[in-house]
Order: sequence, then structure tokens, then C-alpha cells
Amino acid sequence: MLSKIELLLNNYNLIVFIFYKIKFRDPHCICYYDNDYHFVLVMSSLLYRPRRLRRTESLRSMVQENHLTVNDLIYPIFVMEGENIKQEIPSMPECYRYSLDLLLKEVQEIYKLGINAIALFPLIEQEKKDNEGKQSYNPEGLVQRTVRTIKTKIPQITVITDIALDPYSVYGHDGIVKDGEILNDETIEVLVKMALSHAEAGADMVAPSDMMDGRIGAIRQALDKEGWINTGILAYSAKYASAYYGPFRDALESAPQFGDKKTYQMDPANSDEAIREVALDLQEGADMVMVKPALAYLDIIHQVRQVTNLPVAAYNVSGEYAMIKAAAKLGWIDENKVMLETLTSIKRAGADLILTYFAKQAALLMAKK
Repeated sequence: MLSKIELLLNNYNLIVFIFYKIKFRDPHCICYYDNDYHFVLVMSSLLYRPRRLRRTESLRSMVQENHLTVNDLIYPIFVMEGENIKQEIPSMPECYRYSLDLLLKEVQEIYKLGINAIALFPLIEQEKKDNEGKQSYNPEGLVQRTVRTIKTKIPQITVITDIALDPYSVYGHDGIVKDGEILNDETIEVLVKMALSHAEAGADMVAPSDMMDGRIGAIRQALDKEGWINTGILAYSAKYASAYYGPFRDALESAPQFGDKKTYQMDPANSDEAIREVALDLQEGADMVMVKPALAYLDIIHQVRQVTNLPVAAYNVSGEYAMIKAAAKLGWIDENKVMLETLTSIKRAGADLILTYFAKQAALLMAKK
């Protein structure tokens, strides 16, 4: 017979074993008492080996959790006045501003690759800029003419237009400026006119990127009132005051002429605020919501994914693009592998759609597989 001390020790061993089973959830350890009533803990051989499912390419493909496809990609593209013009943007290698005639060829090419949507951004001539953004709702403006032509020549592709004043503003800000302040409600009046003119031109979706309070609801109401009930709204809901936008502002010559955009774009330190912004845009009638930038804000994409069943887009912005291009040029990274890993990480975080300057390059690689 066992002494009281031996029984106590065995009971202690049993408690340790139970704790181990609960703590580590190991189904392969067992315990029993031997013929002398001694506690025996047996650790079986390693039964679960995660590397088994990584052994071959076919196995890895079978268990892959997230799949990046060409259907996930939206191609941002820059248009400018003129003919037969294709200008490379110095801070965005292999990314160009196109005159409308050459832009049509580019759109036809990417559509054949399976890219279903473009996001259109205009380079507005300096003499056409003012503080009120009047050119933004000109029926014969650059964007309006471009949209009409694309939808005539390539009607199947989805055209998304940017709604903000910075390309049209002498100050490079997203709204009307008065005494150094960006006016909210007065700006919304102009944004509504812009959205209506884009819808009339044939835009499939308008994408307010300005971050003015209440603009989604105002645009939705105006579109519906004028009969554009099928024109969608892709809301830049969580747009941060980021340092990653520099090359984009080079592309459109739209950098702020004073101050910064921190009074209307979000603080990079905040995440709860992003959820509040998304909730407001959903209440006001957004069809899709967006997080911008993407790579430094994967946590925000994931959180937004948890609070809505509507499509979530993420913008793989110009600075993210430029960093990969620059590092690849110096031979520090494998450009294609890092590009695809980056886009996959955005998809894994929860994005349904990715706006990326890599869209064409990624589509070409996917076509070869």
C-alpha cells in the first residue's frame, strides 16, 4: 500500500497532468498508475507535424487559405490633356500619365488581362484651377470627357471616379479654403455637383476621397434625386493623413500649398476612429468602404472587415509602390515576389478589392501561371 505522502505526490502529478492537457491541448500525452500505484506520464512520439502539408507545391496549394486573383484588382490610372502623350512619373517608375487617346489603349490592354475596374485621376492644368473647384463639375471637363469615351469604347469595364477638390484646387487641398481653414459644408456642395456630373458622364461608381463630414449622405441623396440610383459609392471611409502619398501628389501636381491635411484626414495613431468613420459612411449609403493606405494599416483593414459585410477595399498607395520599385532597382529585393506577397497580405487582412499601381504587372504574372 502507498503511504499518505506517496498518494499526495501522485495526486499532485495528476493535477499537473490535467493542467498540461488543458494548457497545451495535447491529445498525445496519456497517464496511468502502474502496478505499484505510481503515477506514469507518457509523452507519445510527435504525431502532428505541420510540415507534412507544406511538403509539395500541390499540397501547399490545396491548403492555401487566401487566393489573390485578377478580380481583386482595381487599376488607378492618370489622365491628362493633349494627344499622343505618355509621361512617366519620376517617383513612380513604370507608372504614367496618359492623354485620352493613349489611355484608351492602356484600358483596352488591362481589360484583356482580366482587370475589371479602373480608378480615374486627372492632371488638371494650372490655369484651370481655382479655390472653388469649378472645373470639377464642368460637363466638358477632362474627367467627364474621359469617362464618356471609355464607356463608349469599352463599356464593360467599371469606371470609378475620384470625388475631391485637390486636383482642381490652387491650394492643393480637398476642400474650399477660407482664412487657412478647409470648409466642410461649402465643399460638400461642390462635391455633389462633381458626383452628379460624373454620373451623367457614365461613371459606374464615384469615390469620395475628401474626408468631409457628411458627404456620403449628401451625394447619395443627390444621385437618387436625379435618377442615378444605380451609380455606386465607394467611400474612402478610413483615409489617414499619411506620409505615403507623396508620389501620387507628384503625379497630379496636387501637393498642399500650405499646412497639411490633418484637420480632415485621420490620425495614423487611431483605430477606433476608423470604425466610427466606416459606421457613418454605411449609415449614409456607401456601397463599399475603403481603408487608405493599406500596407501600414493591415490591422485597420482587419477591424473594418469584422464590422461590415459590404465589400471592403484597400488602397495600396503610391509610396508603398515606390518603395518596392526603389528597393528592387537597387537589387535588394525580388520585385515580383515582394509585390505578390504585399498584395496577398492585404487580401489576407480582409480586403475584397485592392487599388494598386501593380495591377497590370500582377495580372501579367497571373496570366503566365
